[in-house]
Amino acid sequence: MKEYAEKLLKDMIGENARFHDGQWESIESALNNNRTLVVQKTGWGKSIVYFIASKLVNEKRGGVTILVSPLLSLMRNQIQSARNIGIRAVTINSENADDWSEIENILNNGECDIILISPERLANNDFMERVIPAIKGGPNMIVIDEAHCISDWGHDFRPNYSRIVNVIRTLAPNVPVIATTATANNRVIDDIKTQLGKSLTLIKGSLMRESLNIQVIKLKAQTERMAWLIENINKIDGSGIIYCSTTRDCNNVAEWLKLNGIDALPYHGKLSPDNEIKKTLREERETLLIENKVKVLVSTVALGMGFDKGDISFVIHFQMPSNIIRYYQEIGRAGRKLDDAYAVLLVGEEDREIAEYFIESAFPKREQLENVITTIEESDEGLSLYDLKKHINMTHGGINKCIQLLDLHGIVKKINKKYIRTLNSYMYEDFKVEEILSTRYHELEFMEKYIETNKCYMKFIANELDDNTTKNCEKCCNCIKRKLFPDTVEEKNVKKAEEFVKSRVLKIKVNKKWPAGVIALTGKKVPDEELNEVGRVLSNYGDSGWGKIVEEDKYKKEYFRDELADATIEVLNNKWAELTKVDCISAVPSLRRPELVKSLAERIANKLKVPFLDIIKKPVETEEQKYMENSNMQAKNAYNAFEVHGVVNYENVLLIDDMVDSGWTLTVCGALLKRNGAGKVYPYALASTAKNGGDE
Repeated sequence: MKEYAEKLLKDMIGENARFHDGQWESIESALNNNRTLVVQKTGWGKSIVYFIASKLVNEKRGGVTILVSPLLSLMRNQIQSARNIGIRAVTINSENADDWSEIENILNNGECDIILISPERLANNDFMERVIPAIKGGPNMIVIDEAHCISDWGHDFRPNYSRIVNVIRTLAPNVPVIATTATANNRVIDDIKTQLGKSLTLIKGSLMRESLNIQVIKLKAQTERMAWLIENINKIDGSGIIYCSTTRDCNNVAEWLKLNGIDALPYHGKLSPDNEIKKTLREERETLLIENKVKVLVSTVALGMGFDKGDISFVIHFQMPSNIIRYYQEIGRAGRKLDDAYAVLLVGEEDREIAEYFIESAFPKREQLENVITTIEESDEGLSLYDLKKHINMTHGGINKCIQLLDLHGIVKKINKKYIRTLNSYMYEDFKVEEILSTRYHELEFMEKYIETNKCYMKFIANELDDNTTKNCEKCCNCIKRKLFPDTVEEKNVKKAEEFVKSRVLKIKVNKKWPAGVIALTGKKVPDEELNEVGRVLSNYGDSGWGKIVEEDKYKKEYFRDELADATIEVLNNKWAELTKVDCISAVPSLRRPELVKSLAERIANKLKVPFLDIIKKPVETEEQKYMENSNMQAKNAYNAFEVHGVVNYENVLLIDDMVDSGWTLTVCGALLKRNGAGKVYPYALASTAKNGGDE
């Protein structure tokens, strides 16, 4: 059997292929009907194990392997390799709904060897109750890819992974299970054993990445790190990845690199609102990187687990990740088939704030969970996610996370697209949220210790993952006692980066539909005659350049300096092609800071020699928009907050505010101006507080 497996390996990846230590043992464990946890370093070849095991198990007993993975979009090259040994793979996911009927027929007729699904598919009752039982021969093996996600303590916990345990419990005890991960320490391993069974066979190898040359460089300002990139990236042969913490930074850094002659493209989950276009763009950009036709992809975590390219020569982090496990996983993209590759961590002043945001937003708070439960209990026929947004001041993602946890614990149940309260008791403590958050902050603190250590970086990482077999790497800058790259930058390039950041003008999208609960129980179209034009934003709040100045002026000086007025006029004159003439200016009023925006708008009007119309009024104080979490609440909060006193006999009105996020305040004020005679309204804000910084 081992000889046959070795032949399959050669067919799969090449005549010179040999099993790594632990690969055959993992396959053999599955053939012996065991439950097996494989903990091996990134690039070791975990997909080889489960594809060959699937082939052998299928030939031995028939049936279909169920592979649960969060990485369906990044498994194309592995699936292609599996086809070389005759593996027939299908997938059911949200992006191929048109093919579901055909795929179900394939499963029913036993015409495939493996089905790949996301963990979220396990939450679909139709899939669990109808599709899986109809598989010809039934499930012959369960594969849990990135198995650390099954653990409450794993760094990337996804609640629906826990449903895998329920699936396994329904299977015969002789159905093998393979769970694979590169990022499980002893605590996570123990948790997985608790869920999959104490008899779990553990196959664990060294986590040492021999090819990596690691360096940590502290550069507080984003513009300093941008300067570092253009000064150093071309010193490295080959192609690589730059990781950024936000979509906004991916776009900014990629554009900056291209401006400086470095072939770069952004890669993230918001390349397009159209799923099919987004999928195509991501596939195209992955292929460009794989074929070394682009120097660098600037990516969020979207290009993390599962992306397999052996000759990536560098991974650079533009910000510090929130935990060492994710960091190890991401630098593990580099140097899989190279003797030397580079992992450079650039540490910035915003890193802690970003990390804390992601930690705090990862899990629902007690009051959020209980708000969702109460709201559902008080409904007559249950509520959909869409309905809940009308009643609860939470983001769509936040509500969805609450529902996932409540559904997972049987507190609510979905019937015909609506969630109802079950009779099961609710105990917040059962969710272990506070314990998990405490662990996340401990991980963040450990990451901060990593950037300060003067000891071997690779050994430091391996020890945190409870691999105590690793010796000093003798390659990182701490081991060799010298810098791999400079840790300072040229001032001229910092200034160039500052000018670039200041020159980026973002667009304000046009809100075309009032959300449900604002003017009617359902969403209603904003009349064409009340729509704003596409607006502009001077900066991203808090970013280098104008964003820092806006932050300082608003909260420290409480006065917007004349430079911001001049920068606004520069936008109007040279960066807003659709706006050929400003006939008058109005401003969004504030009762908290009545002179702040008004003063700026008056100065801009004086410089342009056009009237300032102080006619938008705010009769009562409302909650600040930044505390409104979804579009329903944002629009509702703004809709009745303003009035226009007077007639606007001007064609082109510039409407100014200091901050914009959802744009609903500007939408409401613009509609009021147009109802009172304005021709066209052009909204403008000094800074965007939206997480993605507006549309480019």
